[in-house]
Formats: sequence, structure tokens, C-alpha cells
Amino acid sequence: MPFSAEELRDLPDIISAPRFATYLQAKGGHVADALELYAWNAEVSAAFMVPLHLAEVAIRNAAAEAIQAVHGANWPWVNGFIRGLPRAHGRSYDAGTNLQAVAQVQPTVGKVVSELNFVFWEKVFTTSQDFKIWDQQLWAVLPGCPGIAGGMTVAQARAQVHADLHHVRKLRNRIAHHEPIFVRRLADDLAVVRRLIAWRRPEAANWMDKVERVSGLLAIQP
Repeated sequence: MPFSAEELRDLPDIISAPRFATYLQAKGGHVADALELYAWNAEVSAAFMVPLHLAEVAIRNAAAEAIQAVHGANWPWVNGFIRGLPRAHGRSYDAGTNLQAVAQVQPTVGKVVSELNFVFWEKVFTTSQDFKIWDQQLWAVLPGCPGIAGGMTVAQARAQVHADLHHVRKLRNRIAHHEPIFVRRLADDLAVVRRLIAWRRPEAANWMDKVERVSGLLAIQP
């Protein structure tokens, strides 16, 4: 897009020199090209929110179903489940503390599920939960997973979900903090997001393919 003389003068200052330097470096110091890349980065970041939204909702609901099947309808207040969550020390994230804090103020399971940190669901997909939850529930709540027929054990599938959630959370955080993501392999990022959705329900991933705008923007990256 063409930029006016005033935009070329003012926008880099508004963005800030340290932040804009990444884009300038990528475009060899050409201000107009760097601004075009900055605008594209903002667009593709916004476009990622639809797939990311669907992936988070899909996986947290899958996990909540699995937990409920094992620990009952009131699982956010079940001490046995809370005590079995991965613990942390110092300033690290603690899933049990997060759950207890949310469950103290939210009146329903649905509200708890929607208010828990994204990282909580990542922590649920850890080795410590294999015997308690995933050995019995993973195939049921993630029917799109290749499963045994595809050569995957429960532990392997659960580990893949854990790795994908970690990957997606890092991407989500960069987008939330308005960081440059154009340097990432964004097609691979989209594939990870899609896999999470497809493992929950293949039909949902097919629907995402129809509505997501990321692919189109990748084809016109400046």
C-alpha cells in the first residue's frame, strides 16, 4: 500500500524505534517496505485468532469431558483431582493453585473451564495424568486422533497434544503482545493448530479451513 509522507514520518515513531527495527532490518532499511510488512504482520496475527480460538475451545472442552468422566461433574472442587495436578515451586505456574483460585469465585463448571489459564490445559496433558485420565479417556474425547490404528499409543498421542498446546500457547502469547511473527514458519504453526482441532473433531477442522484467512495472507506476504 502507498504511504503518505506524513505516514512515513510518523508511523515509525508511533510503533517505536526498537520495535520497528525488526521490520526495517528485514526490509534492508526501506521504511515503506518495513511499514507494509508491519501492517501484514498485524493482519496475519489477527487472522490467526479464529483458528486459535477454535483450537483452545476444542481442547479445553475435550479435557473437561475427560476429567469429568473420571472425577465427576464437580471436578473443579474435587481434592483428589486438585492434588494430582502437576505442582510447581517458586514463581512457576501451578495448575492446582490456578484451579482453586478460579473455582473459589466461579459458580459453575462451565465458568471455571472458560476462566482457567490456557496453560492449565497444557498441564493436564502431562505424563502424570496418563494412568488417571488419558489411558481411559483419550480416544473417547479426541476421536479424530490416529489412535492405535494409526500406530500411536495413548502416551504418544497425549504427548503430541501436550507439545502442540505448548507450541500454540507460545504463538498465542506472541500475538497477544503484538510481537513480530513474520519470522516464524507460519504455515507450520497453522498446521499444528489444525491438528488440535482435527483430533477433537475432523469436521471442525474442515470448517476452519473454510473460514480461516491465514492461508490467503501467507500467499501475499510482502
